[in-house]
Amino acid sequence: MSRLARIALIVAAALASLGFVALAAWQFQRLGWKQSLIAQVERQSQAAPVPPPAADAAVSRADEYRRVRLVGRFEPTEALVQATTALGGGHWVLTPLRLEDGRAVLVNRGFVPPEQRDPARRLAPVGPVELVGLLRLTEITGGPLRANVPAEGRWYSRDVAGIAAQLGVAGPVAPYFVDEVADAAQPGRWPRPGLTVLHFANNHAVYAITWLALAAMSAAAAVYLWREERRRVPA
Repeated sequence: MSRLARIALIVAAALASLGFVALAAWQFQRLGWKQSLIAQVERQSQAAPVPPPAADAAVSRADEYRRVRLVGRFEPTEALVQATTALGGGHWVLTPLRLEDGRAVLVNRGFVPPEQRDPARRLAPVGPVELVGLLRLTEITGGPLRANVPAEGRWYSRDVAGIAAQLGVAGPVAPYFVDEVADAAQPGRWPRPGLTVLHFANNHAVYAITWLALAAMSAAAAVYLWREERRRVPA
């Protein structure tokens, strides 16, 4: 190997070490963000329920998983959104709830397995209801190769505007949906509420340590090659 190639290898190892350090710093930043997110979700999902945002209020990530109390009447229509939960594969049941002020809010009443997909097999809510749920932001798109097909009523994501339009919900519709929390009075009911996933993967510390280890290895390689190159140079 020529001297120029050896020097290039030393420089490459040194640059790689710096790059790995930068990646580790980025992962530490992500760790701080994820810890703040987890703390926010835990705080908001366990707080006392509050009224839903006003009709003209903008909602953001800071509002997600906030406990809200809704009072209204369910409309006799629903949309099924494909879901995979701790109970297996099936569907979320989204039903419009007409609030006392005339707004409609899509409520995720819970999960149903395939054998409970038929509404006739489930007890339909009648009359005014009061429920507590977690505010969730609309999910506009489905996953890869799982695009929503509104014309066929095939939903892979909880797209509030799309589902409301497909169901023909009249009047103003809230730009978010609400996951109903578990019903202690009816633990075995269908749809089964209370299955919102509130646990988030947090592996950023592991990733950061991995990048730091690679940075140390690259730096050690650069130092070793530099020392070897110095030995090759005549005194």
